[in-house]
Amino acid sequence: MKGVLLVNLGSPESPTPKDVKPYLDEFLMDKYVIDVPYLLRALLVRGIILQTRPKNSAHAYAQIWTDEGSPLIVFSKKMHEKVAKQVDIPVALAMRYGTMTIEKGLQELKEKGVTDVMLLALYPQYAMASTTTIWAMADELVAKKFPGMKLTKVPAFYNKPDFIKTLANSIKKHLEGFDYDHLLFSYHGIPKRHIRKTDVTKSHCTIDAKCCVTASPAHEFCYRHQCFETTRQVVELLGIPEDKYSQTFQSRLAGDKWLTPYTDVEINKMPVKGIKKLAVVTPAFVADCLETLEEIAMRANEDFKENGGEEFFAVPCLNDEDEWCDVVANWIEDFKKN
Repeated sequence: MKGVLLVNLGSPESPTPKDVKPYLDEFLMDKYVIDVPYLLRALLVRGIILQTRPKNSAHAYAQIWTDEGSPLIVFSKKMHEKVAKQVDIPVALAMRYGTMTIEKGLQELKEKGVTDVMLLALYPQYAMASTTTIWAMADELVAKKFPGMKLTKVPAFYNKPDFIKTLANSIKKHLEGFDYDHLLFSYHGIPKRHIRKTDVTKSHCTIDAKCCVTASPAHEFCYRHQCFETTRQVVELLGIPEDKYSQTFQSRLAGDKWLTPYTDVEINKMPVKGIKKLAVVTPAFVADCLETLEEIAMRANEDFKENGGEEFFAVPCLNDEDEWCDVVANWIEDFKKN
């Protein structure tokens, strides 16, 4: 019997240092997130980061927390419910980190008689720190606890026509009536070495102006290429002129060389360049979360205006929009038929 497991990032149980600390420990100790040897990772995470960051992160989470809970969890659950109602095979929801574990999701499906699982990581673009860690955890769990269960991993959907159309329609709908000077596509950043590590050719990804627009097998697992391609296809569909949009990367950690240009740096420069009305879309996320709500809608908004900007609009993620839920339901129907 076939079934589906939808997986997103996860969230602390509450916006308190007490709950944020174990969540951050699980997240940052993941070898696919901070990909250095274990002892160095433990020293960095437990010896340095976790001494101060839980308090700061808890404050950030508190800014976006709702009566229903974490926005990422709330929106993911609503999307899951809508999708599940449209299909006639079991659909479970899990998170890579936190208490809504992948193991619980697989167990729920097993109890319903599922032996063939469509594993959909809810990230449009492939990355080691998002897609790979979900796939690896699922593989490990199947080998240890769910023998005989088959996993069908859905590839990154960054360029699937139905996803691009849905994203473009959502952006257009939300920006109706907002006469922006510039539309910024802000993607979650990753260290440059992650790009090189996932380069199947071991030579293509030079991370310059050429590699992402030069055809290569490396693009199947190249986060940077996939971000640029999502942007290219969306602006083409919406007819946005080249001088009215740009692309950046957000949420970097200190100490590494991360993908550039940086979102915060570029946003702060924009008012001086005459950009007074800015819209920002975050297409690396399908559900609003800390990075979209606190980092962009709050902090970037504030910084933009402090530097001379006048109007700022953070475009919501797809969340539980009907068109997005329809797309996912259609992918499930295709899986069911094959």
